[in-house]
Amino acid sequence: MVAPAALRVVRCGGSSLHGARAVFSADSYLLCAAGDFVKMYSVTTEETLRLMGGHADLVTGILLNPHNHMQLYSSSLDGTIKLWDFMDGIPIKTFTVGSSLLALYALACFEDSVFVVTPKSGERDTFQLVSVKLTKAAGQDLEAKELSVVLDGVDASPKCIAFGREGEYVASVKEANLQVYFFKQKQLNRFSVGAMKTKSGSNHFTCIACHPTEDCIATGHADGKIRIWRNFYHKKEYTFSTLHWHHDTVRDLAFSMEGTSLLSGGVESVLVLWHNKSDCQKDFLPRLGSAIEYISMSPDGTLCCTLHTDNRITIINSNLRFSRSIQGLIKSRDIKTGLVVDPRTKALVLNGEPGHLQFYCLQSDQQLFSLDIVQRQYIHQAGLNQADLVKVAFSAQGKWLATVEEREEVTDPELQLKLWFYDEETQSFKLNTRINMPHDDHITDMCFRDMDELEDDSLILVTAGRDCVFKVWMMVEDTDPEAQQSVSWSCDFVGSYHNYQATNCCFSEDGSLLAVSFEETVTVWDSVTWDLKCTFCHPSGKIRNICFGRLTCSKYLIGATDNGFLCCWNLLSCALEWSAHLNILVLQPDPLSEYIAAISWLSKESSLFVFKPNEPWPIYIQRNLCKEKIQLAAFVPRDEPETIGSEKYLWLRRSQLFFLTDTQELMTLSTKSLEERLTPSSKQLAVEESLPVTPFSLLLGKHRQQQSREDTDLGKPVVHSKREQDSPAVKELLHTPAHVLPSASFLCPIFINSLLIPKEDKSAEEVADEVEMESENTEDSDEERDVTEMEQEDPSPLALLGEMTCKLSKSQERELRKIRKMDYSWISAF
Repeated sequence: MVAPAALRVVRCGGSSLHGARAVFSADSYLLCAAGDFVKMYSVTTEETLRLMGGHADLVTGILLNPHNHMQLYSSSLDGTIKLWDFMDGIPIKTFTVGSSLLALYALACFEDSVFVVTPKSGERDTFQLVSVKLTKAAGQDLEAKELSVVLDGVDASPKCIAFGREGEYVASVKEANLQVYFFKQKQLNRFSVGAMKTKSGSNHFTCIACHPTEDCIATGHADGKIRIWRNFYHKKEYTFSTLHWHHDTVRDLAFSMEGTSLLSGGVESVLVLWHNKSDCQKDFLPRLGSAIEYISMSPDGTLCCTLHTDNRITIINSNLRFSRSIQGLIKSRDIKTGLVVDPRTKALVLNGEPGHLQFYCLQSDQQLFSLDIVQRQYIHQAGLNQADLVKVAFSAQGKWLATVEEREEVTDPELQLKLWFYDEETQSFKLNTRINMPHDDHITDMCFRDMDELEDDSLILVTAGRDCVFKVWMMVEDTDPEAQQSVSWSCDFVGSYHNYQATNCCFSEDGSLLAVSFEETVTVWDSVTWDLKCTFCHPSGKIRNICFGRLTCSKYLIGATDNGFLCCWNLLSCALEWSAHLNILVLQPDPLSEYIAAISWLSKESSLFVFKPNEPWPIYIQRNLCKEKIQLAAFVPRDEPETIGSEKYLWLRRSQLFFLTDTQELMTLSTKSLEERLTPSSKQLAVEESLPVTPFSLLLGKHRQQQSREDTDLGKPVVHSKREQDSPAVKELLHTPAHVLPSASFLCPIFINSLLIPKEDKSAEEVADEVEMESENTEDSDEERDVTEMEQEDPSPLALLGEMTCKLSKSQERELRKIRKMDYSWISAF
């Protein structure tokens, strides 16, 4: 008997895409670091083609092997350097250096050596540039013991070190100092800029880039200036010129492959192209969305890409034209909306760009789209109070979306409640109703009644606020003749309880009951008459979360308090069923089962408890779930129920639990590792299946299905060719990288032979059946005889292949001839 696989925490997305500089391969693939993985994207389709995992900590640097452009080096904080065959996603070698690696550099002139930035032993916040000799010994796991220090006192950022003109020298910047080390002369020159503070900031160095063919260094500064350094072979006769456009810190610099132009980026979200390093000749690509963190150039110089602080990768043509964008999970400063699941797309919905709602696809680790809720220009200036999105709720089928936006003011907050309707024609949400100041104070929670949306009367929205009331909103017919929509939303009922602040609200599974928490008390209301049915309370503890049980546990109400208690009340007996002393931060019910997930935080440790309300003991307990504090969680329904080997993991069969940490890392629980779930072959098939379907392929597919059904109805066996059986040999041929394949003249005969169907000898019974069939055909009418002659002149593929046909009656034969007479020439028009 095979033991069930253990449940493990898997990072499934949301990792920062701007942790290291991205790299273009020679085949126009884009590789970038994503947490402790390396991702490979297709530049043309934006698809994730490879996900290479193996590092135990964050990846800090990636670059192509200068001696083999089909291989990739990666460094990590785990102290290892890995060499990858990135086309197949296979690790070739792992070199263990020991200390944390903060940056990685490699040059063609330094054979079998790379350069890394490591912390200096015995000194805090001091780093050094070290040369690492990569041994050629056999084996996959090797130790890199030959280390030599090149520069001391360097900055930890990879953007603060650059190698110039075929590895003649290395330049490093830190604070107000620039140092250049010449390898052949073993000479170190140091330069400094006088510490100055202006309105735009200090003139400290922030980044550096070296010209590919000339002795020229470009440095970026915190005051927005760019300095071009020359003649730095001499300590006193050096010169520099100044370029200035950025109003704030210059984040990164990059020369073009020929060195004729310089690219710069910063917090303005504008890519600046400086021609001939002149202040007078420059072009701009504005409105890139967020601050630019890194700039990378492709080897042929036709493309460049920018990595942004909001996890966006922008691919740009050499003429400074936008080409494509890859958007990951945007890391907002504060996720006030929580984790919400869109019922239509099963995407995670949460705060995105300021004032926007992002729809994040869990399968592709990319953003589906962003919805502008606030619809105001966001001003990047500290200290401004601007409108922000704070609450989100979807109706059961995803047809309606409710959002709350607020702006903090000294006296009274500005609130807006917006109701959005999903338009099937435009495939987007349209604003239906805007309600100014729905409450007199902040809205703490809101929810839709989870019932059938076929009738608009059943759709209800409830909002709870700090103004000590909850409000019920219903749809009404819009009597305004100039209104563009037929319905709008208005307040139908206002409820309160002893002037306490309303903190949470939720509906029961059938929608008949509404639970609203007022500080330490939970109230239960009839959703038809809005009568107060009963109240529950727990002494000395405000209610933090509440939810109803589902299915067989629908008679229970569960609540978590801020003083560390998890309580379960029985709605039939109006009594406390059980309670547990747990500091629950997240309480999340599964929408498809009776299970409820509760995540606690105690002694800097997150723990997961999965339970049914009708059972006194948890179904599953996971201590030390992750290192970070878990803020939010959500159950996402699966497309197909998963096969679970162990009974204690049955709660993951219908839905999958995702949770977000305080560092905004998105994680999940699975019995499989991410590498097992995203193998290269499965990713290749996923890309093939996601290709767009043309109208002709749809039409031809329907025709083939119809023909197959007709053949089956007539008792005609369906012949499946080898091509339709997905031969492993053919798949291997089509998916093998072109650079490792033999010549086409060698492969062509093998490929053609694999598609042929071997002809089998006919048995004596088959020959007798054919003779008997021919004798029956001679008894038909003249018209049928003509058709038979035509068929003999143009035999069917079935007869050519020597396959056996079933013995049919005369009526079935006539029906078959009618089908053969049908004209399929209409298909040629497509």
